[in-house]
Amino acid sequence: MMQTPNATSAPTPTIKLALAWSFVGIPLLAGVAQTLINAMKLFQ
Repeated sequence: MMQTPNATSAPTPTIKLALAWSFVGIPLLAGVAQTLINAMKLFQ
């Protein structure tokens, strides 16, 4: 049987949410920056 989430569950703590986004966001931004740097080489 699948259980439905409890309506009175506690919200996710802000620090936990910030750490999770940082874990994903920092490498993502680094990859985008590296891609832009390499793309600029094509137009020089």
